[in-house]
Amino acid sequence: MSYDPPRPPTHLTYPWQPPPPEPPRPCRAPVREPVGHHSDLRVLRGAYRWQRRTATLTALGYFTLFLVLSAFAPSVMTRTVADGVPAGLLLALLQLPVTWLAIALYEHTARRHVDPLADRIRKETELNARRGATR
Repeated sequence: MSYDPPRPPTHLTYPWQPPPPEPPRPCRAPVREPVGHHSDLRVLRGAYRWQRRTATLTALGYFTLFLVLSAFAPSVMTRTVADGVPAGLLLALLQLPVTWLAIALYEHTARRHVDPLADRIRKETELNARRGATR
């Protein structure tokens, strides 16, 4: 014969007796979705897309402007600006600094918007991997 410890009654002994308190639940961190389904990835993709478009439109926009002026406004391109230098040559030489500007803009937006998001997602992924390894 075995001894079983007494169990609390499942019904109330008296009608005015308050119900027994519920046992405390263990405190656990909220369950997070895996990073693959996280909304931060959508935000990161959007920031990266904005970054690419900004830099591309800066460089290609100037180049397109130069081509349109060359094709449809030759009088503007052949006009002398200073000491016999035509405006077309000056605009062509300005393409290199505009390209550098596009690169600088790309790096600036990467450091300011995209890299912090990527770092945060990377840290969350590492944390989730550690949590998964300890389970």
